[in-house]
Order: sequence, then C-alpha cells, then structure tokens
Amino acid sequence: MSPTLSIAVMALVTYLIRMVPLALIRRRFRSVFVRSFLHYMPYVTLSVMTFPAILSETGSPVSAAVAFCVMVFLSFRTKSLILVALCACAAVFLCELIPGVL
Repeated sequence: MSPTLSIAVMALVTYLIRMVPLALIRRRFRSVFVRSFLHYMPYVTLSVMTFPAILSETGSPVSAAVAFCVMVFLSFRTKSLILVALCACAAVFLCELIPGVL
C-alpha cells in the first residue's frame, strides 16, 4: 500500500470517528449517568495518558514517586496547575541532587 493511500485511509477513519457522533446525536442526553460519564471522560483520558509518563520520565522511580506525591498533595489542596507542575519538577530536581536517593 502506498504512503499516500495509507494517509488517506487514516484521515478518513479519523474523520468518520469524529463526524458520526455529531451527525447522529442531535439532542442532549437525559440520562444522568451518561452525562456524568461524558463529563469526566476528558479527565480520565488525560490521567491515563500522563500517569505512565510520570513514572518513566525521571532518572529514578523514587524521584518519580516523590513528584507524584507532591502533585497529588498540591492538587487536593486546590493549587493551580502551574504551581503543581513547578513543584513536581522541583521535587524531582531535589531528589536527583541527593546522591543516596538514586
């Protein structure tokens, strides 16, 4: 199969996956379960994509675990996303500076 045909097929499939729900579903969902499921879906998808990266992108699993704990603590304290990310980066940096932690 040629690369151009492959790209065209992938584009068509991606377009259909995004277009079909918009074309078929014209009204709001009345089910509370379905509405809450669709409401939380972006958060779950983002979590599933980022959690493995959190654990594998640092120099050691210990620094990743410390950064994850810092992120969870600050997130539950309702801090801003920028502050949480900066503090997690600082936690990884400080953990990797300590020679005994690695």
